[in-house]
Amino acid sequence: MNRIVGEMSSNALNGETVEHIAKKVIFVSTVNKHKPWIETSYHGVITENTDVVLLDPPLVALDKDAPVPYAGEICAFNIHGLDAPFEAVVLNGTSGEGQLRARSLVDCELQKEYTFIIQAHDCGSGPRGTEGKKSHKAVVHIQVDDVNEFAPVFREPQYHAAVTEGKIYDSILQVEATDQDCSPQYSQICNYQITTTNSPFAIDRNGNIRNTEKLSYDSQQHYEILVTAWDCGQKRALHPVPVHIDVKPVCKPGWQGLNKRVDYEPGTGSKQLFPKMHLETCGEPLSSVRTTVELQTSHIGKGCDRETYSEKSLQKLCGASSGSTDLLPAPSAATNWTASLLSDNGRDSDLIFRFDGHQAAKIPDWVVPQNLTDQFTIATWMKHGPIPGLRAEKETLLCNSDKTEMNRHHYSLYVHNCRLVFLLRRDFIQADAFRPAEFHWKLEQICDKEWHYYVINVEFPAVTLFVDGVTYDPYLVTDDWPIHPSQIDVQLTVGACWQGGEVTKPRFTQYFRGSLSGLTVRPGKIESQKVISCLQACKEGLDINSLESLDKSIKFHFNPAQSILVMEADDLQNMNTAVRKVAYINSRQFPTPGIRRLKVSTAVQCFGEDTCITIPDMDAVVMVLQPSEPRITISGAERLSRPAADFRASGGIFLFQDLHIISTVTRADTTAHRTAHQGGVLEEIIHNLDYCDVLVLGEELSPEHESLQLHRSSMLGKHLDATNSTSGMSIYGVDSMSTYEQVIRQVRYYNWKPEQQTERRFRLTCSELNGRYTSNEFNLEVSVLHRSANMEHVNHMVAPPQYMQVVHHPSMISDSYPSHASGVPSAATVIIVVCIAALVVVVVLGIYHIHVTHQQEVRLEDTAKEEDESWDDSALTITVNPMEVGESFGGVFALRW
Repeated sequence: MNRIVGEMSSNALNGETVEHIAKKVIFVSTVNKHKPWIETSYHGVITENTDVVLLDPPLVALDKDAPVPYAGEICAFNIHGLDAPFEAVVLNGTSGEGQLRARSLVDCELQKEYTFIIQAHDCGSGPRGTEGKKSHKAVVHIQVDDVNEFAPVFREPQYHAAVTEGKIYDSILQVEATDQDCSPQYSQICNYQITTTNSPFAIDRNGNIRNTEKLSYDSQQHYEILVTAWDCGQKRALHPVPVHIDVKPVCKPGWQGLNKRVDYEPGTGSKQLFPKMHLETCGEPLSSVRTTVELQTSHIGKGCDRETYSEKSLQKLCGASSGSTDLLPAPSAATNWTASLLSDNGRDSDLIFRFDGHQAAKIPDWVVPQNLTDQFTIATWMKHGPIPGLRAEKETLLCNSDKTEMNRHHYSLYVHNCRLVFLLRRDFIQADAFRPAEFHWKLEQICDKEWHYYVINVEFPAVTLFVDGVTYDPYLVTDDWPIHPSQIDVQLTVGACWQGGEVTKPRFTQYFRGSLSGLTVRPGKIESQKVISCLQACKEGLDINSLESLDKSIKFHFNPAQSILVMEADDLQNMNTAVRKVAYINSRQFPTPGIRRLKVSTAVQCFGEDTCITIPDMDAVVMVLQPSEPRITISGAERLSRPAADFRASGGIFLFQDLHIISTVTRADTTAHRTAHQGGVLEEIIHNLDYCDVLVLGEELSPEHESLQLHRSSMLGKHLDATNSTSGMSIYGVDSMSTYEQVIRQVRYYNWKPEQQTERRFRLTCSELNGRYTSNEFNLEVSVLHRSANMEHVNHMVAPPQYMQVVHHPSMISDSYPSHASGVPSAATVIIVVCIAALVVVVVLGIYHIHVTHQQEVRLEDTAKEEDESWDDSALTITVNPMEVGESFGGVFALRW
């Protein structure tokens, strides 16, 4: 159309009539009436290492414009698809016949099938396909047929096994070969064969090797046999695999076939720990077998692999009641009372505070939770053990005591002689009788030097303790009188108790020795057992694959953390089957890498025997591999310009309306050995985020006329919350990236005095797992478009319409409208300049006349001086409408000052 319009303009200058040009346009537009037609779908087959595709139905495009030249002919077939290695060529444009072929040889082992879109184009109005029409889009599905090009290859370069002399084995070991061909016909292994002659061994179709006669240690201690394999296309392995079999003289009871190390790939679900293990009893008949599998994870995080989100995010995720106060937050400008404590960030941003008997923290008064009366909750992670050589003293976790004058403890939580004690002294205004005041629990967990999650639910006078989700009632409750009312302020401390009175110098006392994390207090509400279990749940543990297939006679039991599994059976074979189903599972998307130790202990009973065989304990490790590190990327418009009025509007402006958050990881390229490219493959993944911060760069927001706002309705039904200040906004909680996108897009910036601001800069960053993985820093620059103050004084009688009042730099006129500028003769330019000059002279004379009229009584010298001072050339602005300049050699001008 642009070409036609240009041709019309050129012909108009040459004198050709508009009616004649219009007829040309109508002719061109009516010739090519119809779009080409092709089938809606095609199916094709191509043999690998060839380039010919057999399509069903054949590729033919029809056009109802035929036999009109060009319009009825097919010029091209276009393929739309990501990296589809095919091309379509036109064999006969008149008949519409085409052919699909591969641009290069295809490989079934790389990709078995291809699906893409094909579209036909007619030739339009000329041989180059100008103004051509496209057919509808058809789906093409190509299947790659396999060729038996690969021979079987054994998984191991050699195999080893050991047997006990004098026994016939159903299966000594299993060899396994694989074939890289893509089809079942050529990739499956159909047969194995022992090529060594005169060997006392046989092999079945599954690769299981057995002995055909009893072996003697005295006759031969070692055998080496060669095994080959055939695929189902009768292609033989190029190299046989050696199998070494050792003959053992005696039998030793114990577990056989234990893999000492099991590698766990994150995100793979549960993995069998003992797939080939069995218990060797040396023929001793057993009446029962009891096997215990223990997963040792005490060195990981807080006792096992748990989610390492912040306490607030975890509570939101688990549905905990709102209003909790975190007494041990990460040190910052706003939470500086933990800065002096010894912190151990541990692994994966899991914040832990260590107390060695010399540190404590005073909680600021504005942070101290109020109204701890009849109903509240205290929760914390604690790792504690006895200190050798130190006499038993009170070790205070949390204490609320008099700040001065006296030494009364209003409430406290402390450890004494490996007992956990909670003290709650009520005021006389709450009660005036002897009431329960101290609650004691005696548990092994308090001094086992392991991490445990403690929750104290207070529904006075009842107080319940949860340890790792299990409830415990106090074994001892002592009563006391209420505290007399006074005007003395109180001090809340963590890690010790504050003694402000009855001593020469106020000081900390009863220091705690151990580690704490996530110490929170929630007034007015108690937590349910479901929420408590969620907050302390381990994300790794032991599992049983295909539990429904386990024999009914097997008895099994897990501990609450699923780190210990006990199984009992009366039949040895059932026990072997059950042990092979034991698996390790880690449900975290990004688990903590490292070693988890396994211990297998077994006790057996024999029929009517006073003595029975002893099964030695077995040790192994699970190696959790390093997860692929995600790269969180925030993208969107980095500059935002809006008129000043938009900032003052009731809705303000949305800062991140086109925001996008994605995350990618680099996966190992499984086809790297078949291609020249050895790098990884970038793959987009989906995971949660736990906070996003919008920071104000430069000066903080002025609260009198600036603010960031986010409507509460945008977070309804989501696990999100937000905090706001003059330095920015923080949105936190565990939720998906798409949810964070939706919420952040609703963040608005208000400025009630935008005329005082030219620009604002913001920075957006997001995090997963409490800062373990962070995004790029996305910077946004917001500019305020100011209209000149002189706009209010424009003479609207001579000004152009509002939508045309744009002030252009002189160079922009020719740049923006080159076709018009080139069409203006030089004489027109002279006329424009003369008109502008004349208009300026008239305006200047008018202003001068008004000025003289108002200053008639002032002396001539002062008049001249004041006139010079009041005159401002910069206020004279000329607005030119370039559209009218090009069309009529005239112009519309607006003078303003």
